[in-house]
Amino acid sequence: MENPILVQIVRGGVLESFHRGSVCVVNAQNDIVFQLGNPQQICYPRSALKLVQALPLVELGGIEKFGLTIEEIAITCGSHNGEERHVKVVESILQKIGLNPSYLGCGMQYPTDKASSETFIKTGTKPSAIHNNCSGKHAGMLALCVLLNYPTQDYLNKEHPIQKLILDYVVELYQYPSSKMVCALDGCTAPIYSMPLFNQALAFKNLADPILYRESLQKACKQILEAMSLAPFMVAGTGRYCTEMMEITAPKVIGKTGAEGVFCMSFTEQKLGVCIKIDDGKMLPQYQVAQALLEASKLFTTEQLAPIHAYAHKELKNFNKLVTGETRVDKQLFSSFASVFN
Repeated sequence: MENPILVQIVRGGVLESFHRGSVCVVNAQNDIVFQLGNPQQICYPRSALKLVQALPLVELGGIEKFGLTIEEIAITCGSHNGEERHVKVVESILQKIGLNPSYLGCGMQYPTDKASSETFIKTGTKPSAIHNNCSGKHAGMLALCVLLNYPTQDYLNKEHPIQKLILDYVVELYQYPSSKMVCALDGCTAPIYSMPLFNQALAFKNLADPILYRESLQKACKQILEAMSLAPFMVAGTGRYCTEMMEITAPKVIGKTGAEGVFCMSFTEQKLGVCIKIDDGKMLPQYQVAQALLEASKLFTTEQLAPIHAYAHKELKNFNKLVTGETRVDKQLFSSFASVFN
């Protein structure tokens, strides 16, 4: 059975193309309270996993040991643009743990931010691993190595002690056995684990409602969400949905993108977890669906969400600035989502 069409691209009144996908929302009792498509579909969380990957550093005392700031914690969870502010924060983490950018194993990448990338090209300057969108996560992993006196060499090997430790947290927060996971490499070479959408939604519920966990882990979950709420720019950056959304919705709603069409959210006050997966792996549709959920929830006014409404419904224009069509979410699919909050 095919997943439903979630996003439509219409030209001249004709459905020209579309994106299918799945949505799973779970509540505090681990029940599915809203779904579209197959909630048991297997995929990788990709960068939506970063919040959980950062948890051991926070729970085991990394903030206190290294004097990490809110921005520094947020960027360990982020997929940043490589803008100057991002680079400075990653550099600060590395300085605090006594390392330098040469230790980062995420690989060289031009900044995701167009203006920053163009500066490199115009000046003939080559970027380094610190400009990689995952350098914050990697700085956090290196900090965990230093904190626990583990070698920094080969820290991305799945058999390295910190990766085994991180996997323990993944199993705990996602409530999914490691024996069922397939371990692969993410784009930044860190280990990544496959699991159903249901469990990915479950993890974001658990981050917002960690009541069943030990007290120190409850505190760490709270610190992670608080850092993302207070420093959303570090999670993504200029012109990015994660940042733009949380600047409006945090701390009530926290969101994190992942590659290949994954987007996960925590509705923190309602203790709901959400996972969105776009079947064709395109990135824009995940944000459109997330925006549709926000608008359907009725937690925010139309005026509050106006700055990001275009993600849900946007006119398409050609090179002559003429309207040629629109990209839109099928609102009928999300109309019942508001009932979850009653």
